[in-house]
Amino acid sequence: MRWERFFDDLEDQLASEWEAERAALDTEAERLRLSQVSLRDRLHALVADDAAPASFSLVDASTHVARVTRVGADWVELRAGPSSGGTLVVPIGSIESVGMPQAAMLPSARPAPPSSALLERMTLGFALRDLVRRRSAVTIHLVGGRTLSGTIDRAGSDHLDIALHDPGAPRRAGSVTGHRIVAFTALAWLRADSATIL
Repeated sequence: MRWERFFDDLEDQLASEWEAERAALDTEAERLRLSQVSLRDRLHALVADDAAPASFSLVDASTHVARVTRVGADWVELRAGPSSGGTLVVPIGSIESVGMPQAAMLPSARPAPPSSALLERMTLGFALRDLVRRRSAVTIHLVGGRTLSGTIDRAGSDHLDIALHDPGAPRRAGSVTGHRIVAFTALAWLRADSATIL
């Protein structure tokens, strides 16, 4: 009888050690998976019709409460409420932090459903060239805090050309007050007068 109890205890001990080792391996595998999740991946997981708005703190010290509607290769489209001014385009590098309830934060660390392969390849320049094509008026907020209003004439791979004019006014030769070349690295975010980008 004593030997049976001894072997049962050994069996329980081995089973317990096996479970502990498996739990440690699972934990380490999850840490490894999380170490490969990018901010872009987390933002992509927030694209949902029923997602609660999040609070985005940007490098120009502004904060925007908005829903993520699209995520490109290096930018995100945010939809703020109508009273907040509509659609924003934000370079991912301009996001300092994202505030949200823990219930929304945990699912954003899980793998997101696959998105459009085309959208994933669309860079900030591509999105801005769509605004050029539409001749949409924009308000650009720079990292240093300055604001430029006008129409984007051209968008290159790392910069844009903007014709400056009054906000909301159409681009007319007589209303243009100047031109600027703006590096994408100086761009904190921009608001487009058009309802959506792309």
